[in-house]
Amino acid sequence: MKEESTGPVAAEIEKRLTEALGPTHLRVINDSAQHRGHAGDDGSGESHFTVEIVALQFEDMNRLERQRAVNTALGDLMKERIHAMQIRAKSPSELT
Repeated sequence: MKEESTGPVAAEIEKRLTEALGPTHLRVINDSAQHRGHAGDDGSGESHFTVEIVALQFEDMNRLERQRAVNTALGDLMKERIHAMQIRAKSPSELT
């Protein structure tokens, strides 16, 4: 089951993405329950996430550049605390 996440890792994801990318929409979804007992499950309940993010600066970026921008903003979290993340990054013009 997917759920909005409010744990410390999710809060840090939200903080870092907000500061780095100034999104107009940001949703952090905890997918960890779906991966319980699988590789990468560290037992914390915060190892797998989906991020839905809309930011103006994505306007002139392709999909790979957007993913890199998100990964850069998250920095060490991607290496130390997050096992897997699905990123859905869009520009505002893609919503219309």
